Amino acid sequence: MMIKMSISRLLFCSSLFLSGISVFAQELPYKQPNLPIEERVNDLLSRMTLEEKVAQIRHIHSWNIFNGQTLDTEKLKAFSKGMSWGFVEGFPLTGANCRKNMQLVQKFMVENTRLGIPVFTVAESLHGSVHEGSVIYPQNVALGSTFSPELAYRKAAMITKDLHAQGMHQVLAPCIDVVRDLRWGRVEESFGEDPILCGLFGIAEVKGYMDNGISPMLKHYGPHGNPLSGLNLASVECGLRDLHEVYLKPFEMVIRNTSVLAVMSTYNSWNRIPNSASHYLLTEVLRNQFGFKGYVYSDWGAIEMLKTLHYTAHNSEEAAMQAFTAGLDVEASSNCYPLLADLIKEGKLDEEILNESVRRVLYVKFKMGLFEDPYGEQYAHCKMHPQEGVQLSKEIADESVVLLKNENGLLPLNAEKLRSVAVIGPNADQVQFGDYTWSRNNKDGMTPLAGIRQLLGDKVTVRYEKGCSLVSLDTSGIKKAVEVARQSEVAIVFCGSASAALARDYKSSTCGEGFDLNDLNLTGAQSQLIKEVYETGTPVVLVLVTGKPFTISWEKKHIPAILTQWYAGEQAGNSIADILFGKISPSGRLTFSFPQSTGHLPVYYDYLPSDKGFYKNPGSYETPGRDYVFSSPDPLWAFGHGLTYTSFVYKSMETDKEHYDPTDTIYVKVDIKNTGKRDGKEVVQLYVRDKVSTVVTPVKQLRDFEKVLVEAGSTRTVRLKVAVKDLYIVDAGDRRIVEPGEFELQVGTASDNILQRKTVIVGDFERSASAEGMKVAKSSKNISIHGEVRDVQATLIAGVNIYAGSSGKLLGQSDDKGQYRIDAGNHEILVFRKKGYQSLEVPVDNLGIINVRINYGEN
Repeated sequence: MMIKMSISRLLFCSSLFLSGISVFAQELPYKQPNLPIEERVNDLLSRMTLEEKVAQIRHIHSWNIFNGQTLDTEKLKAFSKGMSWGFVEGFPLTGANCRKNMQLVQKFMVENTRLGIPVFTVAESLHGSVHEGSVIYPQNVALGSTFSPELAYRKAAMITKDLHAQGMHQVLAPCIDVVRDLRWGRVEESFGEDPILCGLFGIAEVKGYMDNGISPMLKHYGPHGNPLSGLNLASVECGLRDLHEVYLKPFEMVIRNTSVLAVMSTYNSWNRIPNSASHYLLTEVLRNQFGFKGYVYSDWGAIEMLKTLHYTAHNSEEAAMQAFTAGLDVEASSNCYPLLADLIKEGKLDEEILNESVRRVLYVKFKMGLFEDPYGEQYAHCKMHPQEGVQLSKEIADESVVLLKNENGLLPLNAEKLRSVAVIGPNADQVQFGDYTWSRNNKDGMTPLAGIRQLLGDKVTVRYEKGCSLVSLDTSGIKKAVEVARQSEVAIVFCGSASAALARDYKSSTCGEGFDLNDLNLTGAQSQLIKEVYETGTPVVLVLVTGKPFTISWEKKHIPAILTQWYAGEQAGNSIADILFGKISPSGRLTFSFPQSTGHLPVYYDYLPSDKGFYKNPGSYETPGRDYVFSSPDPLWAFGHGLTYTSFVYKSMETDKEHYDPTDTIYVKVDIKNTGKRDGKEVVQLYVRDKVSTVVTPVKQLRDFEKVLVEAGSTRTVRLKVAVKDLYIVDAGDRRIVEPGEFELQVGTASDNILQRKTVIVGDFERSASAEGMKVAKSSKNISIHGEVRDVQATLIAGVNIYAGSSGKLLGQSDDKGQYRIDAGNHEILVFRKKGYQSLEVPVDNLGIINVRINYGEN
């Protein structure tokens, strides 16, 4: 009996042992979710062949495996060679076909390859998924103009519903390029000209994606938004200070404040080195300085361009080596990285470099949960085109429209008092969604004409004429537009630009990727259309439906009401109708300054003190001057500008203290009162000026902003802040230093409309004695003083006022020969002042002759 029991136990134990082997075989370490990700990655990597590793840093493209809208499984098997790959896209697919096909590709990778590594399914979602049937949101230029990063978070979170319904895991967004040349077609993809604003919106959008199960990709890393001559892919030339303080600043902000895991490199070059082959940018800065832990993905075809565009590589092998050793992990839309396997076999490349790139890709796949849920089952409830997404698209559109001018309160229009309105222009009855979307068809959105007709119903006669196109010089349609304007009480003219639909429709585009402009005048016959409608005498409202600013100096001077509606998504028509007729008050602010002409570029607000003219004597054809002879160098409208249907007063600006240490944060509060009769939203903007520094710094830099709703007649306290450590300069050794000194805090409604100022001290610094602080010794007698006033070039200056510093009394003025004669106390301080020049204070000290030289500029 004991023997029988022992045999039974032996059989039982053997069964357990064999069962354990079976379980273990199914649960390899990389398949065990309870293990640390790094351990799973290393285990999986150790099991991969060289060819399988290379496949993980490569991309399957739609043309490789699809026949139209249908997946060709034989093509997939042949192209993938039975291996798991890193990435796959299906940009031409409709949304309805997306999930089915992407799930089939994923099923092949997980169930029909040796190691079962899931693939990253990739989509574009600059302002909504690029697949048919997705919600179309306002373009980035519009989102930035809301000055509300919270809307960026909500937009990204809402887009994930469409993406999950389409079976996507990775998106090639957000775009956080700081754009400085407005001729560039990709202006519309940017949040604005300011690095802090781009960074804050990027942070919000990244969190919106990642909190909802989608991996975002920052683009385009490297100096990108100031291409030479405004041409796409052109080089960017700048120094280290602009590189770090302008172009890379948003990337640093996002990487340091989120767990973003993917970055896209750029096509172009910086200071003669292609960004996609720059070890300095991709490794020394991105990884070593910023601490980025994810993978770098090439913009499409960027690696091949090392041999076909930049000519830094003789062949694909050299292109692969340059990009890969610089730190570019993943290749998209070119075929250079397949050569890496042979390079390793030949001893020309260390396999450990490849291992590191593969680790990064695998880490992100584990981190994003692809191994546990490759088919997105936890998001199976998501449906395309959710109604709450449509509502959010409308909300963003409402908050993004910028009211540039509203002479005599022409807007809002009163639908109760109007009998007729003319709706005119090439963008009146045409949707303009912007680049990187799936449609240009009116059936997929609301045009301005449709929105106005829907709002007015049959109470007001609406007359429509197109007038002209965006790309033709044909003026034959203008006559009919003029006729309907004459027959109506008000004419609303919709002009602007048009952008392509990705991989679908590129015709007649004047904006977007690859559609750059040589000048910023309105294209086609639009300017003539506007002028002839204006000449009818009918009040005109101009609405620019556009992806970039245009030079509309004549329009600013003559047209009483002007708005910019950046590409505002599928609800654009309803939104602009609500704003024009007062159901909603406009609250957008410019994130791009408007130039007076193309010759005024660059026009960004944070210029250096020397860069907007020295003589401060702008001219015109009636009165020629200097800086420029026939113009001022000022923008038409500056960054931050925007009006609404009410008015605000700023008062009581305060800081928490006067003197700050380098580790402090400066807190500012200001009271805003709504002095109008309507509720309204105000964007309170905080700028900082470093008054004196060892390197030249901008005249002001945006540091914080807050958008607040203030009810009519009420007051809101707005609190803003800036960390002292962010007030650094970059020295010659590329080091960041916060210099002790005075910093002027500026609060206002726009970069050129500062309403409150206060100077604070940072670090170990004492204000030096200045003439302003000099004590005036008591004069024992009055003496006669004369002399000349000249500029730095020895030119005599007329019309300079001379004041007594002790009393402020005007003592005299220089004549047309720059000479003056006054009587003053023998110990008085004379103050010389003239607009366009810096004030000068000079002690008399019993001198009878005082010749002075004053500098151009303002104090």
